Amino acid sequence: MGLRTRRFANERLVVLVALGVASALCIGLELVRERHFGASGFRFLVWNLILAWIPMLLALVVYDRYRRGTALTRLAPLAGLWLLFLPNAPYIVTDFVHLSATTPAPLWFDGVEVSAYAWTGMLLGFVSLYLMHAVARHRFGGPAGWLSVFAVLALVSAGVYLGRVKRWNSWDLLTQPGTMLAQLHTHLADSASLGRAVGATLAMTVLLTLAYLVFYVLMGARLEAVSARRAARD
Repeated sequence: MGLRTRRFANERLVVLVALGVASALCIGLELVRERHFGASGFRFLVWNLILAWIPMLLALVVYDRYRRGTALTRLAPLAGLWLLFLPNAPYIVTDFVHLSATTPAPLWFDGVEVSAYAWTGMLLGFVSLYLMHAVARHRFGGPAGWLSVFAVLALVSAGVYLGRVKRWNSWDLLTQPGTMLAQLHTHLADSASLGRAVGATLAMTVLLTLAYLVFYVLMGARLEAVSARRAARD
């Protein structure tokens, strides 16, 4: 069983260019907001978008090295880094909490800007998950591949919650692991806080899983359409 079926020769280039253009448009919206409306309070969105690119690039490296025969055990550290940074992609969706009618920029413009960043971040996350899913499916089989997807999305949802509510970030886990674990222990000891965390994590896991299923099915529908056209020509 192959890793996945390419739809056309320059597929990767098209996807990366499209994501790059989308990211550039996001940055352009922030420049317009700052220069036209004199509002610079959304600069954090640019940094969040950069963080969303990290798991995408790591997934490409893992996918390519696995395809060239590198043992999965040797790729485990890169896969771990990918999982550590993956919550940054859907995290941007939570930046809607910063919308306010009191900023110099119109509320509609801020809504469009945050939406653009959120959609781009989600696409980066889903494309990177799609690549890692292909590796897991090829190595462990279809059912195990999907179980890994569900597990990853649950961990990602927990990461998004910790990032938004507890203000954690991926770098803290790398630079201050002891401090982060101590905070997590305190958090788990508080039953009320734990209940809110579990509820929010479950809700986000369901939403992300449904969204990824739609993404995956659409990719599969495209593959079937291409296969059907090829069969008709043959």
